[in-house]
Amino acid sequence: MKIEELSGKKKGILEKTGALLSGHFRLTSGLHSPNYLQCAKIFQFPDYCSKIAKEIAKSFLDKKITVTAAPAVGGILIAYELARGLGCRTIFAEREEGRMILRRGFKLERDDHILIVEDVVTTGGSILEIAKLGAEVGAEIVGFSAVLDRSCGRFNPPQPFIPWLSLEIETFNPDACPLCSQNIPLYQPGSRNLKK
Repeated sequence: MKIEELSGKKKGILEKTGALLSGHFRLTSGLHSPNYLQCAKIFQFPDYCSKIAKEIAKSFLDKKITVTAAPAVGGILIAYELARGLGCRTIFAEREEGRMILRRGFKLERDDHILIVEDVVTTGGSILEIAKLGAEVGAEIVGFSAVLDRSCGRFNPPQPFIPWLSLEIETFNPDACPLCSQNIPLYQPGSRNLKK
């Protein structure tokens, strides 16, 4: 769905929280975009985060999920709320020297059934890295979810991918970005390059 087609409760949440931004953004994927969904603005209201998680959880209730896993930082809160709704534990992976790893004593086990969760999916790169961590120990990846799928169908894993919202939002390769050619200031609001 296109941004201008948004309606109902989902549009209301985005408007009330001011989460849908316009400008010139560098996404975690490296692509540029005129729009950005700042999920942190939604998550500052626990009731909205809980409502979104409950809607997503309905699709996974019969999957016997034992753990939700998310990339830090963006997916942590929605994964936590999903774990609450599904009655399981939650963990997150962090990027160290360019790759996702589990720290803080977090582990995945062979008998885990994992739901991998992100705030926003553009290419799915971060959550696929977490899927590899699960595959390395022989755990079962039950499915994927996100608050926003902006991949326009490009992220299509073999397991179910059930986002709360799917939007068609333009993206550009940096070398062909019309926003860059207009000298519109570039912002990188994501968390990938946070420093310790």
